[in-house]
Amino acid sequence: MLIGSPGSGKSTVGEALARRLGADMLCTDTEVEKRAGKPVGDIFVEDGEAHFRALEREVVAEGLHSWEGVIAVGGGAVLDEDTRADLDAHHVVYLQVGFGEAAKRVGMDVARPLLTGNPRTKLRQLLNERLPIYEGLASVTVETTGYHPEEIVDEIMPTLDDAGKAEK
Repeated sequence: MLIGSPGSGKSTVGEALARRLGADMLCTDTEVEKRAGKPVGDIFVEDGEAHFRALEREVVAEGLHSWEGVIAVGGGAVLDEDTRADLDAHHVVYLQVGFGEAAKRVGMDVARPLLTGNPRTKLRQLLNERLPIYEGLASVTVETTGYHPEEIVDEIMPTLDDAGKAEK
């Protein structure tokens, strides 16, 4: 499981990690969009955040129960108490990113509805709110600022071996 804020690299690193493992990747945001038949931004505007979060909770729970590959969990999914409890039973990699780098990566991305208005201010608020949750859920924390996705995967791979040993 990969968790982290918007701009931390969950999708990019998740794809690279899945390739390295010879596995598939489930991006929970992409799966929510597929089920809803519209982009996340449209779900927020047309159906509301509560509807998006319910779909997200369903996708994450199903993924954690049955997915065999890499899961990139949407940045806000960790706000759900049941999702946090579910993640607690798994090896969770927190992709940590500095504010400046996260702001650069997400930019003025209109597909991120929680960052509308003043994206930098909203991103800072999201990071401040979610940071303790990400840190609390993490089996391991991997810094992404200034690193290529393959370098980040290099850092994650040994932790997967350790997670397998811990489960035995």
